[in-house]
Amino acid sequence: MRDYEQLTMEELNLYKAKNKDYTQGGDPYGNFKRVSCILSLYPKLSLADPQVIAMVYLMKQLDSVLWMLSEGYEGEVENIDTRLTDVHVYAKIARLLGGG
Repeated sequence: MRDYEQLTMEELNLYKAKNKDYTQGGDPYGNFKRVSCILSLYPKLSLADPQVIAMVYLMKQLDSVLWMLSEGYEGEVENIDTRLTDVHVYAKIARLLGGG
C-alpha cells in the first residue's frame, strides 16, 4: 500500500514533468495568468455556466499549444497534437452543454 509521502512524491514528479511542458523555463503560472487575462475581457461572463467552464478548459489547452509553438518545442508529457485533440473534445463538450 502506498503511503502519504509516496503519493506526495508521485504528485511532485508529475507536477515537474507537466510544468516543464507548460512553461519550458517560463513562468510556471503563465498559463493561468494568460487565460485569466483573456477571461477579464468578458466581465459579464458567468463562471457558474458549465458551457463557459468547458471553454475555459479549452482555452487552457489552446494556450499551451500556442506557448509551445511560440517557444519552439513539443511537450514531453503531452504534445501539441494531444493538446489539440483536447481542444476538440472540450469544444464538443461546450456544444453539448449549450443545448444547441
